[in-house]
This record gives sequence, structure tokens and C-alpha cells, in this order.
Amino acid sequence: MVFYEDHWESYEDPVLAIELLHDEAGTPFLLLSGPEPDLHWKRFTSAVRAIMKDLGVQMSVGLNAIPMAVPHTRPCGVTAHATRKELLVGNDPWIRRVSVPGSAGHLLEYELGRAGADAMGFAAHVPHYLAQATYPAATEALLSAVSRATGLLLPLDGLRSAALEVRGEIDSQIKGGGEAADVVKAIEEQYDAFHRGREGTNLPVVDGDEPLPTGDELGAELERFLAEQREPGGPQPS
Repeated sequence: MVFYEDHWESYEDPVLAIELLHDEAGTPFLLLSGPEPDLHWKRFTSAVRAIMKDLGVQMSVGLNAIPMAVPHTRPCGVTAHATRKELLVGNDPWIRRVSVPGSAGHLLEYELGRAGADAMGFAAHVPHYLAQATYPAATEALLSAVSRATGLLLPLDGLRSAALEVRGEIDSQIKGGGEAADVVKAIEEQYDAFHRGREGTNLPVVDGDEPLPTGDELGAELERFLAEQREPGGPQPS
């Protein structure tokens, strides 16, 4: 809704819609988009499953993003999941069992799996200091994953150029060094240490005995810095 001075000016009805789209080769696919229902997830998933059956949908793919303690200077990671392991060709899980907040989309995948249907999903890892910003690198990573999994030819060139542009803007805000640069460096070190650990190496990450701040602490500090750069009258990048 839009409020103007002393009255409500307009209202936009929330809509969940299914659209028929085509990839660059003309292959048709359906896109379900819109705001997530706040309530009655079971009714929602039952309705979507009924529509999928009526339309002959054989595979569903869900997309979302997760704010994480990852740096924007590294490739955007993606977590893949599916109702059958065979759908995840070449997947390398980085986490075992964890309890997370639910979502209607994830419940839909779960219910489809229980019904014996094929469903999968991809979650992009977004730097949590950029969680409220436009981050086309995540969109590119998600659509690339969909293309590999389904064979759909999705347009990525515009996303690549947009991702490079956003990367340049972020770098310019922190290139002056100081506090923000130190925060990014610390997140990079945590990220690299994690991946070295997965590869079986045990290399030192930082000198000294001082522990690094947690990812949440680092992200909050950098998010605060970037917000200051966008505020009128705030410090400007050098």
C-alpha cells in the first residue's frame, strides 16, 4: 500500500501467478512467482501439486538465497537439494543435518518428494552484509544451476555484466582500506580456511593467537559501513 500525506493512495493486491515462458531455444517452462503465503502452507502445497498434475509437470525447481558469512570477492556458492540423489549430478554437500526456518517453497519440495515426484532446489549464498542490496551474482549462479540441471537455455550475459558492475561499486566503497577492508579480509580468511579444511589441508590462516570475530560480527560491521556510504552526507569512498 502507498500512503500519501494524509490518506491511503493505492493498494497492490498480492498475486501468486503461473506464467508460460520459453528459453532461448524455444523450450517451454512454467514459472510460479509471487509473495510467499503467510498461512495455510499445507493448502498451498496441495493446490500447487494439483495444478502440477493437471498440467503434466514432471519436475519442479525452487530458487532462494541465504545470507551467509561469505565475501563478495569469492564466487557465489550454491547449495543444491532434491527429492532424489540421482537428480544432483556432481553435487558436493558441504553440510550435514541442520534445523532451519521453514518456507512454503521448501515444504512444497518436501511434499513432492513424499509423493514420489521429482523436485529440486538451489539456494545462493549471499554475503550477509549485502542481504538488502541488489546482488546479480546470486541470480546468475542460480540460473546457471537451473540450466545445468534442466537443460534450459536461460539468458545470463546481462546478469554477468550486472554482477561485474555491482562488484566494482562494492570494491570502490571499500578500496580506501581501513575498517571495511579489514572486515572483508577477515571474512575472506574464514571462507578460505573453511574450503582448505574441506580439501584436507591444515594451513594457518592468520598469525597470532587472537581469534577472528564471528561471521555475524564481521557482516554487521561491514553492513554498517556500506550503509554509511549510501547515506546523504555520509563518508564517501576515496
